Amino acid sequence: MDGQGRGHGRFIRHRRAIGQCSGGGAVAARGGSGWTSARGPVHVSGRQEMAGGGTGRDMNITELSERITRGDRRALSRGITLVESSRDDHRAQAAELLDLLRGSGREALRIGLSGTPGVGKSTFIEGFGMYLLDQGKSVAVLAVDPSSARSGGSILGDKTRMERLSRAKGAFIRPSPSQSQLGGVARRSREAVALCEAAGFDVVLIETVGVGQSETMVAEMADLFLLLLAPAGGDELQGVKRGIMEIADLILVNKADGDLKSTAMRTCADYAGALRLLRKRAQDPEGFPKAMTVSALELAGFSEAWGEMCALTQWRRETGHFAARRAEQARYWFGEEVRHALLAQLQNGPARQDMAELAEAVAAGDMAVSAAAREMLSRLGR
Repeated sequence: MDGQGRGHGRFIRHRRAIGQCSGGGAVAARGGSGWTSARGPVHVSGRQEMAGGGTGRDMNITELSERITRGDRRALSRGITLVESSRDDHRAQAAELLDLLRGSGREALRIGLSGTPGVGKSTFIEGFGMYLLDQGKSVAVLAVDPSSARSGGSILGDKTRMERLSRAKGAFIRPSPSQSQLGGVARRSREAVALCEAAGFDVVLIETVGVGQSETMVAEMADLFLLLLAPAGGDELQGVKRGIMEIADLILVNKADGDLKSTAMRTCADYAGALRLLRKRAQDPEGFPKAMTVSALELAGFSEAWGEMCALTQWRRETGHFAARRAEQARYWFGEEVRHALLAQLQNGPARQDMAELAEAVAAGDMAVSAAAREMLSRLGR
């Protein structure tokens, strides 16, 4: 895109910066494998072969970080597997890896995407990703699939649904299980985004499993939040509710093609009217957030939507909102990490036994729930 698309007032000049709205560089070719250990061997097996390669091979976190910054796709995949692991030794290695990559100085445009089931999120991401590749951008897609509450398993079928994009040079697709995390975003998705940034991708797309109030979590790891909706969504306007609408930067009404095109235009107008009723946000210029129509099937509306994303991003960079938002997100995830660590203590050692003991007392009617909770907190404080 040449950035000279239709503008609105003072945002015409921002469209000229479309080519600069995301940082990072081109992704290098895949590097080799094989690891040597400066800290001693780390043996892994089965599904958790992690960053060290195959079973029984050693891992050097420093070398892994260097390979990731060189754009080695295999190293990036292993790094993401490492940060997604819940094992204590892997968590320590993941922290070391993230600390090494923190100084890479690369910055991608992080775009969160959510939408109602069946709205065509995967089709949109594939078409939009191919459009970005045509503009000379490199694209990473972190797709979160819902996990079974019974078995914990996930289909992880996004690479199958995005067949063209998964084979395209300059694109990287990584499906991850949600692991029952609220918001349809895997707990470690934020760390996976940091790895993709360090690998030099220009744009990182974060797809969530569906739409709902808990989906707002994706906004805490994205620079822009897109809400994808279907035509004839009058009932959806009520179902989406205010929480998800308030965090959306762009509402994209998909399937604006064929017989549904006129319906999509009316739906877009409905959402545009609803957005005008929301309270003005400090991080938005005049006219944002806004609703637009796209067609993932006909690849229509992508250039206009990308132009609006770049105009908004450029304005936020110039006004300081972009950096301030990332700093706010870092504080949020620090608090989340501490909370998760405290909750993990309840599942280990003496605390687990105390929990079981007090739970039995509550179940038997010997203690009130609130009294048992206070007792548990007092034992933790000892």
